Amino acid sequence: MSPNKKIWSIFAAFLFGTQVFLACTEPNPSLPVDEIAVPQTATKDTTASDTAVTKTDTTTKDTAELHANSENGDIIRTYILGDSTGELYSGKLYLDYPADSFLTKFELGDIVTVAIDGYDTLEMPVAESSGDVPIAWFMVSAISGSENVLLTIHNGLLSDALRIKDLTKPIKVTISMKEKGGFLFGLEMRYAQYMDYYIENYPELSVEEFANFREVRTTGMGKNKLYRSSSPIDNCLGRNLKADSLAKEAGVATFINLADSEESAKSFNGFDSSYYSSQNAIFLAMPVEFFTRSFQKRLVKGFRFMIEHDGPYLVHCTYGMDRTGFTISVLEALMGATSEDIQADYAKTFSNYYNVVDGKQVPLNEQQVDFFKNVVTRNLQAVYHAEKIEVPDIDHADWATATEKYLRVLGMTPEEVATLKSKLK
Repeated sequence: MSPNKKIWSIFAAFLFGTQVFLACTEPNPSLPVDEIAVPQTATKDTTASDTAVTKTDTTTKDTAELHANSENGDIIRTYILGDSTGELYSGKLYLDYPADSFLTKFELGDIVTVAIDGYDTLEMPVAESSGDVPIAWFMVSAISGSENVLLTIHNGLLSDALRIKDLTKPIKVTISMKEKGGFLFGLEMRYAQYMDYYIENYPELSVEEFANFREVRTTGMGKNKLYRSSSPIDNCLGRNLKADSLAKEAGVATFINLADSEESAKSFNGFDSSYYSSQNAIFLAMPVEFFTRSFQKRLVKGFRFMIEHDGPYLVHCTYGMDRTGFTISVLEALMGATSEDIQADYAKTFSNYYNVVDGKQVPLNEQQVDFFKNVVTRNLQAVYHAEKIEVPDIDHADWATATEKYLRVLGMTPEEVATLKSKLK
């Protein structure tokens, strides 16, 4: 694992909890494979789920020659497809290579190295839909029968993460085997992604755990400064009243709502009578797309709101899982938390929700918890890397320095960063 070679590490274990119940939280849920439609024409598409694209002959003769595929053992060399004007067909990167041919060399559950000429070299699992991988993780989508292999990201556009603008000059892609079957355990973990709405189905959890409510007490974080939870106002999970009551008990003074617009938040049944409605709140309606400028601008807006208002603070989205998980990890990292701190806090959310079997939660075992831990530090590492901030060794990472650099890249001043830290000490 060497960032100097621009290779992002993929851990042996991957997180999949984030695609569950997307109808409640995600703006662009992934479709099951049997619901994936094939467009009749190759058009620019930034919202559709992973689909094959029907190629049209819009390239010049020279470009067509450049797009000729080549193979060498277990190595595939091809190009990203684009139209004759140099436009990407989609922010999801379609390759000039049929899925069935790809699947003769690689199988679902393999991890491959994908070298995108002039941009980056990444390690990606081979799967079908983007919902097979965690939020913000890259993947090679290979669906049998599709005309094209696809490079994509769960919730987001890979072109955003790599800052690919156009294909005026064709972009070469080389794919080789990294680890045979290295992602199979991750695919199996999809079967642990079941949760329920009723507290009686979680016999071993406290009320706080059921509401996914807790104080953040990682290294460097002050006491009674920062909390996280599922939504205290959205009743879609059956946890909002408990989260709101716990926030009142903790004396939360400022809410950072990552999920909702102000209009939608105030439309929830019971909002006007909630404790939440009487306190400071900002409504950010953030996309679940950590690499995008939209997400980053709203992240900074939320942090500036914290600077302008007193704590204790509570950060939430709907589940308190994806957007909250990333936002809290940034704040923990800024305050000097270790990788172990960040991972343990993040994984607790999944122990609070998942593995409901026959109407009762079966606690996750150690291997399953470890599986969930790895995603958060990988996400920090990958998002920082996209802004050219390298964290070469997760086990001994200086997260505080890297995070200060990240916030500066996003536009925060040194004085703002210092004030945010003082608010959380």
